[in-house]
Amino acid sequence: MNGNVRIERFGAAHAAELDAAVADATRPGRHGRLAEWQAALDALSNAAHGWRIDDGVLVAGGPLADPGPAAEALRGLVPWRKGPLRLAGVDIDTEWRSDWKWGRVAPQVELAGRHVLDIGGGNGYFAWRMLAAGAASVTVCDPTLVFWMQHRAIARLAGPAPLDFLPLRFEGLPIVGAFDAVFSMGVLYHRRDPLEHLDRIHSQLVPGGTLVLETLILPGSGDGEFDPPDRYANMRNVHRLPTIRRLEHWLERSGYSSIEVRDRTWTTVDEQRPTAWMPFHSLAHALAEDGRTTVEGHSPPLRAVVTASRA
Repeated sequence: MNGNVRIERFGAAHAAELDAAVADATRPGRHGRLAEWQAALDALSNAAHGWRIDDGVLVAGGPLADPGPAAEALRGLVPWRKGPLRLAGVDIDTEWRSDWKWGRVAPQVELAGRHVLDIGGGNGYFAWRMLAAGAASVTVCDPTLVFWMQHRAIARLAGPAPLDFLPLRFEGLPIVGAFDAVFSMGVLYHRRDPLEHLDRIHSQLVPGGTLVLETLILPGSGDGEFDPPDRYANMRNVHRLPTIRRLEHWLERSGYSSIEVRDRTWTTVDEQRPTAWMPFHSLAHALAEDGRTTVEGHSPPLRAVVTASRA
């Protein structure tokens, strides 16, 4: 934990509440593999500190004389979804080429000196990219405990940084209106009520603050949305995919201004794929053989980057 960032963003009283919530979310027995993951983390204790971004790769910690134990420990934290990473000299080929997404997102927002909230930030790869872009601090929230443990491994190797990771749902954070920028990437379509999500982000921003929204959309110029009746691209928890026009209307209803569509990109099997570090089903298993539809017959994944401001 970075206690200074937590106190500065949420205030002492809320920070104490968050400390208690984190302790409960990560208590022994909360997840059957926590002890195993902790042992993997402990195996990295002798690695050197320091971090940098090297051609899109998050490099944390120096290489060890014998990288075998570190590699074995890091394999114990599979699945690695966001990267690419080089940890203690071990190259981790993650499921997502998150550096490609960052290349689409980074030019759209100025982060120098800004305090950032990253919702559903996974293992924190994007948070380190934000710090490298000059952010004054980054707070990540993601309730998936293996991602929290991956973050702790990265942070142990990287050394001190103004980065606070909360293994909690975004909805569990107190609303303080203290962030200059909020990133919601790959989250909105997992919410049954997208307007509630956008409203809550609006409340977390300072006046004039920036929302950076990256999400699945429907192709086409109409004003519509689609709620998959069962699965979408093999995912059960996908709800209310909007067209760009419908998404803009949602943002307007939530009080945002200066709404701009910055990018639209089809997700490909080169950007999201299984690897030795994420050996489970990925995008190729979610598409029909010709790649023109999902296995359910829906439009394949199209993602947009949209920015907006709190007035």
